[in-house]
Amino acid sequence: MPKAKFETIYKDLKKKIESQEYPYQELLPSENTMVTIYDCSRNTIRRAVSELAEQGYVQSLHGKGVRVIYQPVDQASFTIGGIESFKESAVRNHKRTRTDVVRFAEITADERVAANTGFPVMSELYYIQRVRYLEDKALILDINMFLKSEVPGLTKEIAGNSIYEYIENELGMAIVTSKRKMTVERATEIDEKYLELNDYNCLAVITGQTYNADGIMFEYTQSRHRPDYFCFQDTATRKR
Repeated sequence: MPKAKFETIYKDLKKKIESQEYPYQELLPSENTMVTIYDCSRNTIRRAVSELAEQGYVQSLHGKGVRVIYQPVDQASFTIGGIESFKESAVRNHKRTRTDVVRFAEITADERVAANTGFPVMSELYYIQRVRYLEDKALILDINMFLKSEVPGLTKEIAGNSIYEYIENELGMAIVTSKRKMTVERATEIDEKYLELNDYNCLAVITGQTYNADGIMFEYTQSRHRPDYFCFQDTATRKR
């Protein structure tokens, strides 16, 4: 499935803002200039800029242009409002990363799994545990379940790279919505086994259910973060 033109432009502008080619508080090139650069319509540019604004990267100024308001952060920062893979976040934050897949299995959802995740009973699932390393420190434990019927052909090798890249680029599935809950929880034995917790006895835990364009929940994730390297950021606007 080919990607929409606006999405390609959005990702290119986002990359240039994150690399500070378009620095904080500077204006993006004018709309006329971007129409020429990307060989597209004004509406396409406006849609890409609108996506950037929703993610907190830019702000449109009436009669002046579009100002960059994104600022790089030192920690491993993830976005609340957007759906971003670990790999994408690492690239955006200029972090050296590694992923170790410590468990890859196929399971069938029983009543307990169904109650905890939202998948129907008897769903065929991939069950994956991955340890995420940032700058050679084991800081995040991801526990993922993917619906096999929606994400066929998943392998341990794919899980060690980027499942979202596989879903979007190989399967052509649109990842649309994620419902997430944030909690602080005591460290478990499995956390202590795989993560470098030092003196911490609790973790920041993000639990999410992710849906595709057909409204089908294809992923359940519990992402367990060491608190001193944890940062979720969002940009809010006041509605009148």
